[in-house]
Amino acid sequence: MSPPFTNSNGCPIPDPLASQRIGKHGPLLLQDFNLIDSLAHFDRERIPERVVHAKGSGAFGYFEVTDDITDICSSKFLDTIGKKTKTFTRFSTVGGESGSADAARDPRGFSTKLYTEEGNLDLVYNNTPVFFLRDPTKFPHFIHTQKRSPETHLKDPNMFWDYLTSNEESAHQVTILFSDRGTPASYREMNGYSGHTYKWSNKNGDWHYVQVHFISDQGIKTLTNEEAGELSGSNPDHAQEDLFKQIAKGNHPSWTAYIQTMTAEQAKAAPFSVFDLTKVWPHKDYPLRRFGKLVLNENPKNYFADVEQAAFSPSHTVPYMEPSADPVLQSRLFSYPDTHRHRLGVNYQQIPVNCPVAGVFNPHMRDGLMNVNGNLGSTPNYFSATNQFKTEEFKLQEEQEVWEGAACPFHWKATDAEFTQAQALYKTLARYPNQQKNLAHNVAVHALAADHAIQDRVIAYFAKVSQELADNIKKEMYELSPRK
Repeated sequence: MSPPFTNSNGCPIPDPLASQRIGKHGPLLLQDFNLIDSLAHFDRERIPERVVHAKGSGAFGYFEVTDDITDICSSKFLDTIGKKTKTFTRFSTVGGESGSADAARDPRGFSTKLYTEEGNLDLVYNNTPVFFLRDPTKFPHFIHTQKRSPETHLKDPNMFWDYLTSNEESAHQVTILFSDRGTPASYREMNGYSGHTYKWSNKNGDWHYVQVHFISDQGIKTLTNEEAGELSGSNPDHAQEDLFKQIAKGNHPSWTAYIQTMTAEQAKAAPFSVFDLTKVWPHKDYPLRRFGKLVLNENPKNYFADVEQAAFSPSHTVPYMEPSADPVLQSRLFSYPDTHRHRLGVNYQQIPVNCPVAGVFNPHMRDGLMNVNGNLGSTPNYFSATNQFKTEEFKLQEEQEVWEGAACPFHWKATDAEFTQAQALYKTLARYPNQQKNLAHNVAVHALAADHAIQDRVIAYFAKVSQELADNIKKEMYELSPRK
């Protein structure tokens, strides 16, 4: 039996569908608070959608430690084999709006919040191990080219390919994106990667550079360009539906967690920068080491409360885990909480799905819109030695990296090395039926709508990956749209 129907201040409403008016057909009365209350809330019930990752799905679950890596990291949630930590994971597309199709050719976000005893740890990952850029100043420019034209308000292939072919460090990610790997069949059947390099340490002060991989226990399944197009029309929410129904049936998806590690000495000797988001670490040189399992076993009871209001940031971390000097990661440390404050308000961490289970005590951060946790009552709102506030000590990675140099604008220029890993990926695709062919097809049909001059740049761009690939793109493009 549900409780009595009320308005927002708790007053019971005898008839929620009635409105006050003069007589049967007269004008409405302004005094009808129940009507005004309902309409005013309705006008405000949408919050700003995310600038990126607007379309998403999520589920609760747990992370279980399966192997001891305390020599690498001393965070408490990792201290015992078999230990479980509650989680919330959100999957998403990147460039589309909230109502866009799940089958879009687009990277997928893979973000997990671990509610640890030392605070929330957010693992803000993607389904690809690299990204389109390594200079954070490029990010707004790049995202704008993947969205809508300011003139036509349409997706614009000229914008899309003009940016990518002008910024050749994107080649590895673009090759992944336009292979069939660029359209996962479901959120359950894709991997998650940190992409960025992080710094993890143990209680002795020993530290390593680390990258994290979540490998799907369901295996990897992808869609062809035509399959994705058909699904986008017949069921644009297919991935959301699949995730919800599979969990509801008890088919709980899981991922095995691994790390790659690198010492400072190894980083100096590597043929690429450890801070370059466009490069992967070869497994033969930096082997995978298993440490845990992520399981999703509970659907949210309310999409808006949990999935839409979930707020992830790589700056939400725990002791013994720190960011590296990766410039894109450093930029995200500011950008993510900043957009949460804009979208959800300054007290977004008090929303239940974001609230740390360990509790929060920061008396200097008070007040603000939608403060609902009691605001720490009469506790002084500043820190001093006389307040006797408790603090906890743990080793910080303070003296392990020493930076020296002039403060100057830096643009990470592209070189021929940008294509090395894309070339290796193209050769790897030859092991699987039709994958090289599908890559050429997927690029050709997408770039077909661009101007001829841009098409020529697309062909030249992929020629640096493989002349065979470029020739196949050109051949199909010209067959589909012969030039006069």
